[in-house]
Amino acid sequence: MPESPSPHLIRTVIDQFIHDRFATKAEKIEADDPKYLELKEQFEPQTWLGNAARRVNQLQVVTHSLKPIHPDAKGTNLYVEPDQLYSDPWVGSHCLPADFQGDVVGNAAALDVYKFLKQEWDGRSLLERALDFDNELITALSSNRAEAEGWVRAFASITEPKSDAASHTRGKQLYWLVGDVPTDDDHYRLIAPLYATALTQRFYEQVSLNTWFFGDENKAARKALRERTAYEGGYTSYANLAIQKFGGTKPQNISQLNSERRGENYLLSSLPPNWKSRDIYAPMQNAFRSFQRRPAVWQKVDELKRFLETDPAKNMYTRDYRDDLTAMLVDELMLFTFDMHSLTPGWTAGEKCRLALAEQYWLDPGRAELDAEFDAARRLSSWHEEVSTRAANWLNHQLNRKSPLNFGDVEHSHWRRRFDGVMKQFRRQLDDMQDALRDEYDEGDAA
Repeated sequence: MPESPSPHLIRTVIDQFIHDRFATKAEKIEADDPKYLELKEQFEPQTWLGNAARRVNQLQVVTHSLKPIHPDAKGTNLYVEPDQLYSDPWVGSHCLPADFQGDVVGNAAALDVYKFLKQEWDGRSLLERALDFDNELITALSSNRAEAEGWVRAFASITEPKSDAASHTRGKQLYWLVGDVPTDDDHYRLIAPLYATALTQRFYEQVSLNTWFFGDENKAARKALRERTAYEGGYTSYANLAIQKFGGTKPQNISQLNSERRGENYLLSSLPPNWKSRDIYAPMQNAFRSFQRRPAVWQKVDELKRFLETDPAKNMYTRDYRDDLTAMLVDELMLFTFDMHSLTPGWTAGEKCRLALAEQYWLDPGRAELDAEFDAARRLSSWHEEVSTRAANWLNHQLNRKSPLNFGDVEHSHWRRRFDGVMKQFRRQLDDMQDALRDEYDEGDAA
Protein backbone atom coordinates (compact mmCIF):
# COMPACT_ATOMS: atom_id res chain seq x y z
CA MET A 1 0.00 0.00 0.00
CA PRO A 2 1.58 3.34 -1.03
CA GLU A 3 2.54 5.76 1.74
CA SER A 4 0.17 8.74 2.21
CA PRO A 5 1.60 12.00 0.81
CA SER A 6 0.00 14.01 3.60
CA PRO A 7 2.96 14.01 6.08
CA HIS A 8 5.28 15.24 3.33
CA LEU A 9 2.85 17.99 2.31
CA ILE A 10 2.28 19.02 5.93
CA ARG A 11 6.05 19.18 6.33
CA THR A 12 6.21 21.50 3.31
CA VAL A 13 3.77 23.87 5.06
CA ILE A 14 5.87 23.72 8.25
CA ASP A 15 9.19 24.36 6.47
CA GLN A 16 7.70 27.22 4.47
CA PHE A 17 6.45 28.95 7.62
CA ILE A 18 9.83 28.63 9.34
CA HIS A 19 11.63 29.84 6.20
CA ASP A 20 9.36 32.87 5.94
CA ARG A 21 9.93 33.74 9.60
CA PHE A 22 13.68 33.51 9.09
CA ALA A 23 13.54 35.67 5.97
CA THR A 24 11.63 38.37 7.85
CA LYS A 25 14.07 38.33 10.78
CA ALA A 26 17.17 38.28 8.60
CA GLU A 27 16.23 40.80 5.92
CA LYS A 28 18.22 43.63 7.52
CA ILE A 29 21.24 41.51 8.51
CA GLU A 30 24.20 41.02 6.18
CA ALA A 31 25.04 37.41 5.30
CA ASP A 32 28.60 37.77 6.66
CA ASP A 33 27.39 39.12 9.99
CA PRO A 34 27.89 36.59 12.87
CA LYS A 35 24.32 37.32 13.93
CA TYR A 36 23.11 36.00 10.57
CA LEU A 37 24.70 32.57 11.18
CA GLU A 38 23.36 32.50 14.74
CA LEU A 39 19.87 33.32 13.47
CA LYS A 40 20.11 30.70 10.74
CA GLU A 41 20.95 28.05 13.34
CA GLN A 42 17.94 29.12 15.44
CA PHE A 43 15.68 28.71 12.41
CA GLU A 44 16.96 25.28 11.41
CA PRO A 45 13.56 23.50 11.26
CA GLN A 46 14.13 20.84 13.94
CA THR A 47 15.79 23.38 16.26
CA TRP A 48 12.94 25.86 15.80
CA LEU A 49 10.26 23.19 16.34
CA GLY A 50 11.89 22.01 19.56
CA ASN A 51 12.14 25.59 20.79
CA ALA A 52 8.51 26.27 19.83
CA ALA A 53 7.38 23.19 21.77
CA ARG A 54 9.15 24.58 24.85
CA ARG A 55 7.81 28.12 24.43
CA VAL A 56 4.20 27.07 23.82
CA ASN A 57 3.60 26.85 27.58
CA GLN A 58 3.90 30.66 27.68
CA LEU A 59 0.66 30.89 25.70
CA GLN A 60 -2.93 29.80 26.11
CA VAL A 61 -5.67 29.68 23.48
CA VAL A 62 -8.84 30.98 25.11
CA THR A 63 -12.45 31.85 24.39
CA HIS A 64 -12.87 33.86 27.60
CA SER A 65 -10.06 36.05 28.92
CA LEU A 66 -9.35 38.09 32.04
CA LYS A 67 -7.04 40.87 30.88
CA PRO A 68 -9.79 42.93 29.22
CA ILE A 69 -11.31 43.16 32.70
CA HIS A 70 -8.00 44.61 33.94
CA PRO A 71 -4.66 44.54 32.06
CA ASP A 72 -2.71 43.60 35.22
CA ALA A 73 -5.01 40.75 36.25
CA LYS A 74 -3.26 37.37 36.32
CA GLY A 75 -6.05 34.90 37.06
CA THR A 76 -7.56 32.06 35.05
CA ASN A 77 -8.51 32.25 31.37
CA LEU A 78 -10.76 29.61 29.83
CA TYR A 79 -11.09 27.75 26.54
CA VAL A 80 -14.60 26.39 26.17
CA GLU A 81 -16.04 25.02 22.93
CA PRO A 82 -19.43 26.61 22.04
CA ASP A 83 -21.24 23.24 22.14
CA GLN A 84 -20.05 22.76 25.73
CA LEU A 85 -21.89 25.89 26.90
CA TYR A 86 -25.47 26.07 28.12
CA SER A 87 -27.74 26.99 25.23
CA ASP A 88 -30.40 29.62 25.84
CA PRO A 89 -32.40 31.97 23.57
CA TRP A 90 -30.03 34.91 24.15
CA VAL A 91 -27.02 35.64 21.97
CA GLY A 92 -23.84 34.39 23.59
CA SER A 93 -20.68 32.37 23.04
CA HIS A 94 -22.81 29.25 22.61
CA CYS A 95 -23.97 30.76 19.28
CA LEU A 96 -20.47 30.69 17.77
CA PRO A 97 -20.02 28.50 14.68
CA ALA A 98 -17.61 25.59 14.55
CA ASP A 99 -14.99 27.68 12.73
CA PHE A 100 -14.81 30.38 15.43
CA GLN A 101 -11.46 32.02 16.18
CA GLY A 102 -9.88 31.33 19.53
CA ASP A 103 -7.85 34.10 21.11
CA VAL A 104 -4.35 33.84 22.57
CA VAL A 105 -3.08 35.27 25.84
CA GLY A 106 0.34 35.09 27.42
CA ASN A 107 3.82 36.21 26.45
CA ALA A 108 3.51 38.35 23.30
CA ALA A 109 7.06 37.33 22.33
CA ALA A 110 5.86 33.74 21.86
CA LEU A 111 2.93 34.56 19.56
CA ASP A 112 4.85 33.23 16.57
CA VAL A 113 4.19 29.75 17.98
CA TYR A 114 0.45 30.33 17.76
CA LYS A 115 0.81 31.69 14.22
CA PHE A 116 2.62 28.47 13.42
CA LEU A 117 -0.20 26.37 14.86
CA LYS A 118 -2.74 28.30 12.76
CA GLN A 119 -1.11 27.07 9.52
CA GLU A 120 -3.47 24.81 7.61
CA TRP A 121 -3.28 21.77 5.42
CA ASP A 122 -6.29 20.13 3.80
CA GLY A 123 -8.75 22.39 5.64
CA ARG A 124 -7.40 21.69 9.14
CA SER A 125 -5.00 23.75 11.19
CA LEU A 126 -1.92 22.26 12.83
CA LEU A 127 -3.54 23.03 16.19
CA GLU A 128 -6.65 21.03 15.30
CA ARG A 129 -4.41 18.14 14.28
CA ALA A 130 -2.41 18.43 17.49
CA LEU A 131 -5.59 18.36 19.59
CA ASP A 132 -6.61 15.16 17.73
CA PHE A 133 -3.10 13.70 18.19
CA ASP A 134 -3.04 13.36 14.42
CA ASN A 135 -0.68 10.66 13.17
CA GLU A 136 0.09 12.51 9.93
CA LEU A 137 1.24 15.57 11.89
CA ILE A 138 3.37 13.37 14.16
CA THR A 139 5.04 11.77 11.13
CA ALA A 140 5.60 15.19 9.55
CA LEU A 141 7.26 16.76 12.62
CA SER A 142 10.14 14.37 13.16
CA SER A 143 11.53 10.97 12.20
CA ASN A 144 11.95 10.39 15.95
CA ARG A 145 8.42 9.27 16.92
CA ALA A 146 8.86 9.86 20.66
CA GLU A 147 10.16 13.36 20.04
CA ALA A 148 7.32 14.18 17.63
CA GLU A 149 4.66 12.88 20.02
CA GLY A 150 6.13 15.02 22.82
CA TRP A 151 5.95 18.09 20.60
CA VAL A 152 2.34 17.35 19.61
CA ARG A 153 1.32 17.00 23.27
CA ALA A 154 3.07 20.28 24.05
CA PHE A 155 1.32 22.07 21.18
CA ALA A 156 -2.07 20.63 22.21
CA SER A 157 -1.58 21.96 25.76
CA ILE A 158 -1.99 25.52 24.46
CA THR A 159 -5.74 25.28 25.16
CA GLU A 160 -5.26 24.19 28.79
CA PRO A 161 -5.13 26.56 31.81
CA LYS A 162 -1.62 26.95 33.17
CA SER A 163 -2.75 26.66 36.81
CA ASP A 164 -5.74 25.82 38.95
CA ALA A 165 -8.77 28.08 38.58
CA ALA A 166 -8.17 31.34 40.40
CA SER A 167 -9.31 34.92 40.36
CA HIS A 168 -7.11 37.95 41.05
CA THR A 169 -7.27 41.08 43.17
CA ARG A 170 -7.49 43.16 39.99
CA GLY A 171 -10.25 41.05 38.50
CA LYS A 172 -13.90 41.89 39.08
CA GLN A 173 -16.23 39.83 41.23
CA LEU A 174 -19.94 40.10 41.95
CA TYR A 175 -22.49 38.35 44.10
CA TRP A 176 -25.33 36.83 42.06
CA LEU A 177 -28.61 35.95 43.71
CA VAL A 178 -29.48 32.31 42.95
CA GLY A 179 -31.98 31.75 45.74
CA ASP A 180 -35.17 33.44 46.88
CA VAL A 181 -33.98 35.28 49.99
CA PRO A 182 -31.78 38.30 49.20
CA THR A 183 -31.02 38.82 52.91
CA ASP A 184 -29.47 35.34 53.21
CA ASP A 185 -25.79 35.16 52.19
CA ASP A 186 -26.16 31.45 51.36
CA HIS A 187 -28.52 32.36 48.52
CA TYR A 188 -25.72 34.05 46.56
CA ARG A 189 -22.91 32.78 44.34
CA LEU A 190 -19.70 34.74 43.87
CA ILE A 191 -19.05 35.20 40.14
CA ALA A 192 -15.77 36.25 38.51
CA PRO A 193 -16.71 37.46 35.00
CA LEU A 194 -14.42 36.87 32.03
CA TYR A 195 -14.43 38.68 28.70
CA ALA A 196 -16.00 36.70 25.83
CA THR A 197 -13.15 37.43 23.44
CA ALA A 198 -14.07 34.83 20.79
CA LEU A 199 -17.62 36.21 20.60
CA THR A 200 -16.26 39.76 20.44
CA GLN A 201 -14.05 38.81 17.49
CA ARG A 202 -16.98 37.28 15.61
CA PHE A 203 -19.07 40.42 16.13
CA TYR A 204 -16.13 42.65 15.14
CA GLU A 205 -15.76 40.70 11.88
CA GLN A 206 -19.50 40.93 11.24
CA VAL A 207 -19.49 44.71 11.70
CA SER A 208 -16.24 45.34 9.82
CA LEU A 209 -17.17 43.22 6.82
CA ASN A 210 -20.88 43.88 6.50
CA THR A 211 -21.83 47.34 7.77
CA TRP A 212 -22.55 50.67 6.15
CA PHE A 213 -18.91 51.67 5.96
CA PHE A 214 -17.33 48.35 4.98
CA GLY A 215 -17.98 45.43 2.69
CA ASP A 216 -18.61 45.26 -1.04
CA GLU A 217 -22.35 44.59 -0.75
CA ASN A 218 -22.89 47.53 1.54
CA LYS A 219 -20.82 49.78 -0.70
CA ALA A 220 -22.94 48.78 -3.67
CA ALA A 221 -26.15 49.39 -1.69
CA ARG A 222 -24.82 52.73 -0.47
CA LYS A 223 -23.94 53.75 -4.03
CA ALA A 224 -27.42 52.82 -5.21
CA LEU A 225 -28.92 54.84 -2.38
CA ARG A 226 -26.88 57.91 -3.28
CA GLU A 227 -27.73 57.62 -6.97
CA ARG A 228 -31.36 56.64 -6.31
CA THR A 229 -31.10 53.54 -8.49
CA ALA A 230 -32.74 50.15 -7.98
CA TYR A 231 -30.87 47.63 -5.84
CA GLU A 232 -32.07 44.13 -4.95
CA GLY A 233 -30.28 43.84 -1.62
CA GLY A 234 -30.10 46.07 1.41
CA TYR A 235 -27.40 47.31 3.73
CA THR A 236 -26.60 46.66 7.36
CA SER A 237 -26.14 49.45 9.85
CA TYR A 238 -25.67 49.41 13.63
CA ALA A 239 -27.11 52.51 15.30
CA ASN A 240 -25.13 54.20 18.08
CA LEU A 241 -22.23 51.72 17.85
CA ALA A 242 -19.50 52.46 20.41
CA ILE A 243 -15.84 51.43 20.44
CA GLN A 244 -14.06 50.34 23.61
CA LYS A 245 -10.25 50.37 23.48
CA PHE A 246 -8.13 47.80 25.33
CA GLY A 247 -4.38 47.95 25.82
CA GLY A 248 -3.68 51.57 24.90
CA THR A 249 -0.59 51.78 22.69
CA LYS A 250 0.19 48.09 23.28
CA PRO A 251 -2.97 46.12 22.45
CA GLN A 252 -0.86 42.97 21.99
CA ASN A 253 -0.41 42.87 25.78
CA ILE A 254 -4.11 42.07 26.12
CA SER A 255 -4.38 39.30 23.54
CA GLN A 256 -3.61 38.33 19.95
CA LEU A 257 -7.07 39.10 18.58
CA ASN A 258 -7.16 42.39 20.46
CA SER A 259 -3.90 43.27 18.71
CA GLU A 260 -5.36 42.36 15.32
CA ARG A 261 -8.32 44.65 16.10
CA ARG A 262 -5.87 47.45 17.04
CA GLY A 263 -7.42 47.36 20.50
CA GLU A 264 -10.90 48.13 19.16
CA ASN A 265 -13.91 46.29 20.56
CA TYR A 266 -17.40 47.18 19.34
CA LEU A 267 -20.26 47.72 21.76
CA LEU A 268 -23.92 47.68 20.74
CA SER A 269 -26.19 50.30 22.21
CA SER A 270 -28.19 48.83 25.10
CA LEU A 271 -30.40 51.88 25.66
CA PRO A 272 -34.16 51.35 25.47
CA PRO A 273 -36.03 53.13 22.67
CA ASN A 274 -36.83 56.76 23.41
CA TRP A 275 -40.19 57.83 22.04
CA LYS A 276 -40.22 61.33 20.61
CA SER A 277 -43.43 62.97 19.53
CA ARG A 278 -43.05 64.72 16.18
CA ASP A 279 -45.20 67.82 16.03
CA ILE A 280 -44.96 69.20 12.52
CA TYR A 281 -44.87 72.97 12.19
CA ALA A 282 -44.99 74.83 8.90
CA PRO A 283 -41.96 77.09 8.26
CA MET A 284 -42.99 80.68 7.62
CA GLN A 285 -39.70 82.49 6.89
CA ASN A 286 -36.94 80.12 5.82
CA ALA A 287 -37.40 76.40 5.15
CA PHE A 288 -33.77 75.50 5.83
CA ARG A 289 -33.75 77.29 9.16
CA SER A 290 -36.58 74.99 10.23
CA PHE A 291 -34.85 71.99 8.64
CA GLN A 292 -31.61 72.48 10.57
CA ARG A 293 -33.44 72.44 13.93
CA ARG A 294 -34.28 68.78 13.49
CA PRO A 295 -32.01 66.71 15.84
CA ALA A 296 -30.96 64.18 13.22
CA VAL A 297 -29.97 67.03 10.86
CA TRP A 298 -27.76 69.04 13.16
CA GLN A 299 -26.19 65.83 14.48
CA LYS A 300 -25.24 64.74 10.96
CA VAL A 301 -23.98 68.24 10.09
CA ASP A 302 -21.89 68.28 13.25
CA GLU A 303 -20.45 64.82 12.46
CA LEU A 304 -19.58 65.88 8.90
CA LYS A 305 -18.06 69.13 10.11
CA ARG A 306 -15.89 67.49 12.77
CA PHE A 307 -14.71 64.90 10.25
CA LEU A 308 -13.75 67.48 7.62
CA GLU A 309 -12.00 69.66 10.20
CA THR A 310 -9.52 66.83 10.83
CA ASP A 311 -8.22 67.39 7.28
CA PRO A 312 -8.63 63.66 6.42
CA ALA A 313 -6.50 61.97 3.80
CA LYS A 314 -7.77 62.28 0.25
CA ASN A 315 -8.58 58.62 -0.30
CA MET A 316 -11.54 56.36 -1.00
CA TYR A 317 -12.47 55.98 2.67
CA THR A 318 -12.66 59.76 3.12
CA ARG A 319 -14.76 60.21 -0.01
CA ASP A 320 -17.10 57.37 0.95
CA TYR A 321 -17.51 58.63 4.52
CA ARG A 322 -18.14 62.20 3.37
CA ASP A 323 -20.64 61.06 0.73
CA ASP A 324 -22.36 58.74 3.21
CA LEU A 325 -22.98 61.61 5.62
CA THR A 326 -24.12 63.84 2.75
CA ALA A 327 -26.51 61.11 1.58
CA MET A 328 -27.92 60.93 5.10
CA LEU A 329 -28.54 64.69 5.04
CA VAL A 330 -30.27 64.33 1.67
CA ASP A 331 -32.45 61.59 3.20
CA GLU A 332 -33.30 63.89 6.10
CA LEU A 333 -34.26 66.61 3.63
CA MET A 334 -36.67 64.22 1.94
CA LEU A 335 -38.18 63.25 5.32
CA PHE A 336 -38.62 66.96 6.04
CA THR A 337 -40.29 67.32 2.64
CA PHE A 338 -42.76 64.52 3.30
CA ASP A 339 -43.59 65.99 6.71
CA MET A 340 -44.42 69.33 5.07
CA HIS A 341 -46.53 67.55 2.46
CA SER A 342 -48.63 66.06 5.28
CA LEU A 343 -49.86 69.55 6.23
CA THR A 344 -53.18 70.85 4.92
CA PRO A 345 -52.69 71.85 1.23
CA GLY A 346 -52.60 75.60 0.69
CA TRP A 347 -50.81 76.46 3.93
CA THR A 348 -48.30 78.62 2.01
CA ALA A 349 -51.10 80.92 0.79
CA GLY A 350 -51.55 82.53 4.20
CA GLU A 351 -50.43 86.11 4.88
CA LYS A 352 -47.88 84.98 7.46
CA CYS A 353 -45.96 82.81 4.95
CA ARG A 354 -42.82 84.58 3.70
CA LEU A 355 -41.18 81.58 2.07
CA ALA A 356 -39.44 82.06 -1.29
CA LEU A 357 -41.61 80.91 -4.17
CA ALA A 358 -39.32 77.99 -4.94
CA GLU A 359 -39.74 76.76 -1.36
CA GLN A 360 -43.52 77.15 -1.63
CA TYR A 361 -43.58 75.12 -4.86
CA TRP A 362 -41.41 72.49 -3.18
CA LEU A 363 -43.17 72.10 0.17
CA ASP A 364 -46.83 72.76 -0.70
CA PRO A 365 -47.57 70.88 -3.96
CA GLY A 366 -51.19 70.30 -2.92
CA ARG A 367 -51.86 74.03 -3.29
CA ALA A 368 -51.68 73.54 -7.07
CA GLU A 369 -55.02 71.71 -6.91
CA LEU A 370 -56.60 74.76 -5.25
CA ASP A 371 -54.89 77.63 -7.05
CA ALA A 372 -54.67 77.54 -10.87
CA GLU A 373 -52.30 80.51 -10.99
CA PHE A 374 -49.98 78.85 -8.49
CA ASP A 375 -50.19 75.61 -10.48
CA ALA A 376 -49.24 77.30 -13.77
CA ALA A 377 -46.33 79.21 -12.23
CA ARG A 378 -45.10 76.08 -10.46
CA ARG A 379 -45.07 74.06 -13.68
CA LEU A 380 -42.97 76.70 -15.46
CA SER A 381 -40.56 77.12 -12.56
CA SER A 382 -37.25 75.27 -12.15
CA TRP A 383 -37.94 75.23 -8.42
CA HIS A 384 -36.06 71.97 -7.83
CA GLU A 385 -32.82 73.56 -9.08
CA GLU A 386 -33.27 76.60 -6.85
CA VAL A 387 -34.00 74.39 -3.84
CA SER A 388 -30.80 72.40 -4.53
CA THR A 389 -28.83 75.67 -4.71
CA ARG A 390 -30.38 76.87 -1.46
CA ALA A 391 -29.57 73.52 0.17
CA ALA A 392 -25.93 73.78 -0.91
CA ASN A 393 -25.78 77.39 0.36
CA TRP A 394 -27.20 76.27 3.68
CA LEU A 395 -24.76 73.36 4.09
CA ASN A 396 -21.72 75.45 3.15
CA HIS A 397 -22.80 78.09 5.66
CA GLN A 398 -23.26 75.51 8.43
CA LEU A 399 -19.85 73.93 7.79
CA ASN A 400 -18.07 77.30 7.66
CA ARG A 401 -19.77 78.63 10.79
CA LYS A 402 -17.18 79.03 13.58
CA SER A 403 -14.82 76.79 11.61
CA PRO A 404 -11.52 77.11 9.72
CA LEU A 405 -12.91 75.14 6.75
CA ASN A 406 -13.64 78.22 4.58
CA PHE A 407 -15.55 76.28 1.92
CA GLY A 408 -16.41 78.10 -1.28
CA ASP A 409 -17.62 77.53 -4.84
CA VAL A 410 -15.97 74.12 -5.32
CA GLU A 411 -17.58 72.62 -2.24
CA HIS A 412 -20.87 74.38 -2.99
CA SER A 413 -20.92 72.79 -6.44
CA HIS A 414 -20.30 69.36 -4.91
CA TRP A 415 -23.13 69.68 -2.35
CA ARG A 416 -25.46 71.08 -5.01
CA ARG A 417 -24.93 68.06 -7.27
CA ARG A 418 -25.75 65.75 -4.35
CA PHE A 419 -29.00 67.54 -3.57
CA ASP A 420 -29.96 68.15 -7.19
CA GLY A 421 -29.64 64.48 -8.15
CA VAL A 422 -32.41 63.66 -5.68
CA MET A 423 -34.54 66.78 -6.10
CA LYS A 424 -34.69 66.41 -9.88
CA GLN A 425 -35.95 62.82 -9.64
CA PHE A 426 -38.30 63.77 -6.83
CA ARG A 427 -39.86 66.55 -8.89
CA ARG A 428 -40.34 64.22 -11.85
CA GLN A 429 -42.08 61.63 -9.68
CA LEU A 430 -44.19 64.29 -7.98
CA ASP A 431 -45.29 65.79 -11.29
CA ASP A 432 -46.11 62.35 -12.71
CA MET A 433 -48.18 61.51 -9.64
CA GLN A 434 -50.09 64.80 -9.79
CA ASP A 435 -50.74 64.39 -13.53
CA ALA A 436 -52.04 60.85 -12.94
CA LEU A 437 -54.36 62.07 -10.18
CA ARG A 438 -55.56 64.94 -12.36
CA ASP A 439 -56.28 62.56 -15.27
CA GLU A 440 -58.16 60.25 -12.96
CA TYR A 441 -60.20 63.19 -11.66
CA ASP A 442 -60.98 64.40 -15.20
CA GLU A 443 -62.10 60.92 -16.26
CA GLY A 444 -64.38 60.77 -13.25
CA ASP A 445 -65.96 64.08 -14.21
CA ALA A 446 -66.44 62.94 -17.82
CA ALA A 447 -68.20 59.80 -16.65
